[in-house]
This record gives sequence, C-alpha cells and structure tokens, in this order.
Amino acid sequence: MERKISNFDVCIIGASIAGNYLTYLLSKTTLKIAIIEEHKEIGIPFQCAGIVSQKLSKLINLPKNIILNRVKVAKIVAPSGKFIKLAGNEQPFIIDRVALDRFFYDKVKDNDIITYFLGEKYESFKYFKDGQQKSVLIKTSKRKLKAKILVGCDGPLSVVARSFRIKNKLLYGTQIRVKGSFDQNEAVMFFDPRWKELFGWIVPEGSNDIYRIGLASSKNISINFKNFLKKLRINSAKKIDQQGGLIPYGVMNKLAFDNVLLLGDAAGQVKATTGGGIIMLLIAAKYASYCIQKCFDLGDYSKKSIKKYYEKPCLNSIGKQIKLHYLIRLIFEKFSNSDFETFFQIVKSNKIEEIISLYGDMDFPRSIMVKLLKNSIVIKFLIRFFSINPLLILKILTVLVNRD
Repeated sequence: MERKISNFDVCIIGASIAGNYLTYLLSKTTLKIAIIEEHKEIGIPFQCAGIVSQKLSKLINLPKNIILNRVKVAKIVAPSGKFIKLAGNEQPFIIDRVALDRFFYDKVKDNDIITYFLGEKYESFKYFKDGQQKSVLIKTSKRKLKAKILVGCDGPLSVVARSFRIKNKLLYGTQIRVKGSFDQNEAVMFFDPRWKELFGWIVPEGSNDIYRIGLASSKNISINFKNFLKKLRINSAKKIDQQGGLIPYGVMNKLAFDNVLLLGDAAGQVKATTGGGIIMLLIAAKYASYCIQKCFDLGDYSKKSIKKYYEKPCLNSIGKQIKLHYLIRLIFEKFSNSDFETFFQIVKSNKIEEIISLYGDMDFPRSIMVKLLKNSIVIKFLIRFFSINPLLILKILTVLVNRD
C-alpha cells in the first residue's frame, strides 16, 4: 500500500546555512515548509575553512559564540616562499561553521508550519497538474511530497540542478585541524602551480592554538596536500580531525525554472578567488525569500516569474561580482613564478598596499579592481595578458564598466 503524500507549499532540499536561512526568512510567513536533509545531524560533516568577512554580522544577527577569532593580516605566499602581507579594515571572522548551520535551524525547528526530515535523501521530482496549476511531486528515500515550489540547496553535486542538466565544475578541498604555533592574527594563503585553481591555507581558530590547514585543487588533492603539509613541517598523525569537501568553481548558474529555484553551492554562488560563498548565499536567500512570497501572492510559479524576482536581482548584484572573482582567478592561474615575484614587488613598491587597505573587499572586488586599473604600473604588468589572452582582459573590463 502506497503511503499518503504530504502536502507543502515549499520544499527545500538541504539543511546547511543556505536552506536553514531561507527557511528562517520564510518562517515569518504562513507558508508550509518541508526541509529534506540527508544527514541525521545539522552541520555535520563540517566542510569549511570558516573565514568570512565582517558583512556576516551586517546580514544576520550573529551570536558572539559563533565567532572564534578575527584576523588582521592576510599573508600571501608565492611558490618561491616570498610573501606579502596585506592589512586593512576587512579583518574577517573565523567562525564555528557547525554552529552557524545550526543557528537558524534552532530558531525554526519547533515552528508548527516547518517540518525537517533528517537522515532522508532527496531522489527526484516530477511535474504534475494540480488543478489549473503546475506543481511538483518530490520523491525522497522515505516518502513523497507535493509542493508548489522546490528549492535546491543541495550542495555542489546538486541533484536538483542536474535535473536541468546543470553540473558544477568542482575543486576538491581537504583540511586538518592541528595544534600549532603560527600567528593567530594571520590568515595565510599559499599559491603554487600544482594547485593553481585555489591555494593552500592556514586559518587560526583563536586562543586555543588550533589551526585549520587545508588545500583545494582540481586534481591530485591527496598528493598535493601531503606535499603541502611536509613543506609546513606538519605531522598529519597529530591532527585533531580532518574534513573534506567539494567547492563549485566558475560563475553563477541559471537559477530559475518552472516551480524550481537553486540557492547556494547548488547555484554556483561561490567566489572563485577564495572558495567561499556564505555572504553570497545569504544575499541570494533574501532575494529567494522575496521571490517565493511574490509567487504565492501572484499564484504564479513559472520560470518567468522566478527569473524576474530571483534570478535577475541575483545576476545584477552578486552574479556580476562572482563573475569578476572568476575572471581574477583565471589571471592568477596563468601566473608563473616570476609573475608572482613581479606582482609582489609592485604591491610593495607602488602604494598598492595602501589602495588595498582602503578599498579591498573580499566579497565585492569591483571597487578595488577599478582603483588598481587606474595605476599605470599595474596596467603595464597586465599588458602581457593582452597578448596571452586578450579576451580575458576584455571580459574583466566589461564587468567593471557595466554597472547595470
């Protein structure tokens, strides 16, 4: 005998920060919401270096216990070992990512119109005619649900996204937590051609002398990480624990479909320069919440409506910034060892550090890029990329010039 199909207004796939924050925003409405999460415990497994800009405290009412540390300096290390140190007003937070994932879950879990299905895997959905309107029938490993809107917050390997032939390009990330004696005020980034798509990192958790040491790359992650730890003289056998995960890499995906929208890693709302996406997805979640409420007000759940109220606002705000992050990253991927040396010398000798301190923004790089491109020394350095890849530079200039 087939089980009874449960009816909801909105079904959200994934209960990490993206799904939980959207649920929190929608909890202020009368919409009946289901959240499907394949893991039995919220926030587990922990898969994040946990360094986030201060914008986090402006976007949400951030509890102090979630902030473990703040770093004052970004130390950037070239393949040769030479480095520059950049300090400014950013001073990002080092956060307890598990606590952040649980924060909004704890706020809404007892709400009568919200139901969490933990330890339950999303499998598929199909459209069906519900009176005069199209709705979605969602199948999980344990049940079937009906909803007007389905939200894919199901991570880099999003099954919801794959339903629309969207597949993220991925990086492999791994990190360990160890006791150490590095500088607690510095977040360190190590660049190397062997992991050119991102970098290795040392992130200090704070006064507990624990450091998150990790690396991300598109291939050979185990070998690269082993060599990285060896270079740092870290004995992995003394690790406290280890985490690993996948990082979407590229520009933001299409977000809008009939009755369906994508959010967070599933949507590619991740910065290619850092691999972080928390600020971007929080901003996108606010657009998503508004869009969903608007769809129910209008009784219109079509792709056209979701595109108008969600995808287009995202594209015009975080979408352009995410694209700029990706284009910047493509330039760094082309850097040779000598390019890094030259770049560091330019930064040290031409008041670039002062420009970065005043205008640097780890989430929205447009302002700093405009300032840097007004510097003749920077322009001369970048000219070499016109001959190597003129289209790449043209794309960057197009993003910088186009404000709309």
